[in-house]
Amino acid sequence: MGSCGTVGPLRARYLVFFQYLGTDFNGVAAVRDNHRAVGVQNFLEEAAKRLNSVEPIRFTISSRTDAGVHALSNAAHLDICRRSGLPPYSPEVVTQALNTHLKHRDIRVLKAFRVPNDFHARRAATSRTYLYRLATGCSWPDQLPVFEQNVCWALQTKCLDVAAMQEAAQHLLGTHDFSAFQSAGSPTTNPVRTLRRVSVSSGPASPFALPQESRKLQFWTLEFESQSFLYRQVRRMTAVLVAVGQGTLTPTQVKAILESQDPLGKYQTRVAPARGLFLKSVLYDDLGPTS
Repeated sequence: MGSCGTVGPLRARYLVFFQYLGTDFNGVAAVRDNHRAVGVQNFLEEAAKRLNSVEPIRFTISSRTDAGVHALSNAAHLDICRRSGLPPYSPEVVTQALNTHLKHRDIRVLKAFRVPNDFHARRAATSRTYLYRLATGCSWPDQLPVFEQNVCWALQTKCLDVAAMQEAAQHLLGTHDFSAFQSAGSPTTNPVRTLRRVSVSSGPASPFALPQESRKLQFWTLEFESQSFLYRQVRRMTAVLVAVGQGTLTPTQVKAILESQDPLGKYQTRVAPARGLFLKSVLYDDLGPTS
């Protein structure tokens, strides 16, 4: 067990799972020295001050999400150094303390685990799954129930060719150079990723739609699973699959886009809105369920 500084307190490392509605945030990462923007991490670290660590607590986020993107379950590790002689907090105390002192209602800590001091929340993740929500049946986006407007993409179409979308999605499965679906600004130099699963399916009806609206509205869910993704890869793949569903692209063209490895091509510059995207889960070996 490592020490905090040269002598005295011992460091305890925790992995925490947390969720958030991303509408009000400039992404999950902390924003420093900018009073007009704030990240989810800013609120987590502010709450963590009440744990009275002898060294400042910093959250190392597993999965970066952009402004407006939500998370059903993201993860981060943090180190807590209590005063000499005090035992480490239990994971349950860490969870309760963070939730008690969080100053934003759109963030909630789900669970904490004690992990080894060399554990790294980003590098140790074995799987990440993203979910994207679509809605059809709206002539105009403002016809969507107000409770849904920041959590799905309302398409101005009555239906989607889901069979074609599913066919196109099969071309994305497996190990590929996904450069064609990477936005500028990605921190990685290796664009090769393995997409383990992609699905397009009918989603549950919205509990927020009135009966007369439910007859018109249809919700759809896209899911993508990989160990890691490139910057905006999911939103760009979603935009292309939606184009297939609307008939402006064919499944064969999606295969050609992927093989082009060109992020600036005619079709692949489309990016689905952030509001429909959720980080659904981050998984690790040898850890139990997060809820």
